[in-house]
Amino acid sequence: MSEGAEQRVYLKDTRHVIKLNDAIYYRCWLDYFQNLLLHNYFFQDTAYEILGFTLDGNQLYCAVQQNFVATTEITDILHVKAFMSANGFRNNRNNDYIQDELGIIIEDLHDENVLTKNGILYFIDTVFYTTPQFWQPSLSF
Repeated sequence: MSEGAEQRVYLKDTRHVIKLNDAIYYRCWLDYFQNLLLHNYFFQDTAYEILGFTLDGNQLYCAVQQNFVATTEITDILHVKAFMSANGFRNNRNNDYIQDELGIIIEDLHDENVLTKNGILYFIDTVFYTTPQFWQPSLSF
């Protein structure tokens, strides 16, 4: 279907896509797997399922499956900003957001990575990072 800097996307069937990701946006594979976990926690309707790994030449890719979203309208970035703000994230530059209390950064939320179907936003290609705050133990019980 498409190819970006970090992954290749293939239509599996009418309900799923397969993505091959080489973790180029991350320092290591562990950071990529944390990205998947955070995406799945926040955006369960487009959760990733790890299928396995594949080699293409000398390049290692993680193969994941995700629900296919058929859009019904163009995504309005102002709706994305409002949604993220309502959920405690502040826009820190362009299409990137940070949640200071949790220590979570989410980037690349432009109109090709956030789709709209029947007025509902679907986050399909997120890039999560954590800050040192994420790893601090919470003192509240």
